Amino acid sequence: MEQQWDKLLKIKTSGRDDTKSDCFRYPYEPTPYAVLERLANSGFIRKQDVVLDYGCGKGRVDFFLAYQTRAQCVGVEYDERIIAVARENQNTAVSAERVEILLGNAETFPVPQNVNRIFFFNPFSVEILQKAMARILESYYETSREMLLFFYFPSPEYISYLMTVDELSFYDEIDCSDLFEENKDREKIGIFQLG
Repeated sequence: MEQQWDKLLKIKTSGRDDTKSDCFRYPYEPTPYAVLERLANSGFIRKQDVVLDYGCGKGRVDFFLAYQTRAQCVGVEYDERIIAVARENQNTAVSAERVEILLGNAETFPVPQNVNRIFFFNPFSVEILQKAMARILESYYETSREMLLFFYFPSPEYISYLMTVDELSFYDEIDCSDLFEENKDREKIGIFQLG
């Protein structure tokens, strides 16, 4: 399924890359298409939404969601070498006109005022997540709106931290445990609401 979707979307996103990973920034590993299909079919992301993808890597989440849901997508990636692949994908992707790929760090990236959906696949440590959340809250307080934050394969540390953010409330969960054999308790997309 991974190769078929890449071919259909006219992108190349397969393969893990941990050349610049450390204890704060985790390796590039694409979100499985089966998980993205489940998210796209959930109804939580629609044409009028703007999705921010932290740690977008080669752009799989962005190009897929833009194609499947017609939403606008903004991918942010700190690794210049990996973002170069995402930009190559943007030259060929069928949904390229609805995707913006930006070089930046989550800690300092100013969240655009029109973003109302945010996707994370454990791109970085809780320390960086806390700084990214501060940028998200700044954007929310500047322009109040309902925002949904999606956390695929959330770590216990992520969940513990998210439960301490007063402005966030647990909203829903998309179960993905039937898609994989291992780590069934983490195979889900936790959804938190802001606003």
